[in-house]
Amino acid sequence: MYRRSQFLSLVLLTVLGTALARPVSAQSTEPLLQLANLVYQGAFRLPQPNCGSNYACFSYGGTAVAYDAADNSLYIVGHPYGQLSAEVSIPALVNSSTLTALNTATLLQQFGDPTNGKLNSVNPSTGSPNYIGGQLVYNSQLIVSVYTYYDGSGTQNSSHFVASLNLSNESQVTGPFQVGTQYPGFVSAYMTPVPTEWQGPLGGPALTGNCCLNIISEQSNGPAVSAFNPAQLGVVIPAPATPLVGYPLSNPLGTGWGTQSNLFNGTTQITGIVFPPGTRSVLFFGSQGTGPFCYGVGTSSQSQAATAGYCYDPADSSKGCHAYPYVYQIWAYDANDLEAVANGSEPQYQPQPYGVWTLNLPFSNTDTHQIGGVGFDSQHNLIYVSQMGEDTNANPIIHVFQVNGNLAVPSTPTNFAVQ
Repeated sequence: MYRRSQFLSLVLLTVLGTALARPVSAQSTEPLLQLANLVYQGAFRLPQPNCGSNYACFSYGGTAVAYDAADNSLYIVGHPYGQLSAEVSIPALVNSSTLTALNTATLLQQFGDPTNGKLNSVNPSTGSPNYIGGQLVYNSQLIVSVYTYYDGSGTQNSSHFVASLNLSNESQVTGPFQVGTQYPGFVSAYMTPVPTEWQGPLGGPALTGNCCLNIISEQSNGPAVSAFNPAQLGVVIPAPATPLVGYPLSNPLGTGWGTQSNLFNGTTQITGIVFPPGTRSVLFFGSQGTGPFCYGVGTSSQSQAATAGYCYDPADSSKGCHAYPYVYQIWAYDANDLEAVANGSEPQYQPQPYGVWTLNLPFSNTDTHQIGGVGFDSQHNLIYVSQMGEDTNANPIIHVFQVNGNLAVPSTPTNFAVQ
C-alpha cells in the first residue's frame, strides 16, 4: 500500500509548477551547532483553566507545539484525553529557578479540535487511540499531523490535516492526507520549516517525521524525517515526500531497541525538531533512558527489581520499557548527510548524529523527563521547548533558547543559568 508509483504525482507537480528542484551541489560549509550555541533565555507558565468534561486544559499535555510569527504566539495541544489545541501569547521571559517568578501566558484562543472530529479517520479500523503528533503554521494555515498509538495491524494510511488558524472554524478542516509512500509512522508527528537555502537540496520547504512508537517493526528505530511541501496536501495524492533519515528495524540507530544506549532503545521519545537558518544542523528534541534496559513493571524497590517481571525505575511504575535514569536529550544531525540521502547517495539509515547532548532544564522534578514538543521562531532563532508535567496540576512549562551561531564554545558548556 505504501509503495505505489508516484508517476502521476510527478506529472501534476510539473504542471502545477510546485516541484522544488534538487540540484546536485557541493557540500555546505555552513556551521554545525554545538550545545553551547543554544543559549537559555528563560521560561513561562501556561494558564490553568478548569479542564471540564472535554479536557479543555493543558494538564498532562503540552504537546505538538507550533510557533505563529503573525501573532508571536504558540499553538499547543493540551490534555491527552481531549486532543484539543489552544493558542497562547508569549509573555516576557524570566530566567529563574523559582517557579512562581515566571510569568503566565494569556489564552488567545480557547481550546478547539484542529481535526474537526476527524482524528480517528487516519486509521478507522483500529481500536487504539490516535494522537496529534505535530502542528505547523504554514501559509496562514495550521498543518496538523496525527499518529496511531498502537497500530498492531499496520493499518494507518494517512496522517496530515489542513486546518484554519482560527480554531473555531472547525468546518474548514480538510484531510487526512497521506504524505509520502512510507508507512505513516515515519512522518506523522513533529514538523518544522526548512531554511530557504536548503529547500532545493532537501526537496521541500518543511520537514515532518516521527520516531519510536509502539510496534517498532513498523516504526523508525531512531529519529525519522522527510521533506515535503504542505501546499501539496490534498492537491497531489499522496503528497510527495523525500525521506532524509529513518531507521527500519533491520537498521536501527545504535545497538537497537532492547539495549542500553544514549542513541536509541525502547525508552526513546522524540517529539520536536528545528532547523536553524544559517547552519547545517538539524536538531531532534526528546528524552532517553540511559540506564540498563529492562521490560517489565517499574518499581522503586531494588529487591523487588531483582525478581522476574520487574525493573528498577523509581520514575515510572508502569509496565513497559525502562532504562532509568532518564534525560532530556538532543540528537544533532548534519544536513549534508541528509542531502546525501535526498539525492540517492546514501540509504536513509546511513546518517548518524554528530552530537548527542543532554539538555538541562530547571524544574526537573518528575524524573520522567518528557518533552512534549518544540516550536521555532526562525526570524529570531528562538526555540520553545515544552517541559511536560512540571508545573502545578501537571501543567507544562515552556522554556526558551536562542540559537547563537557566533558563541564561543566553552570548555565546559552549560545551557541554562538561574537567578
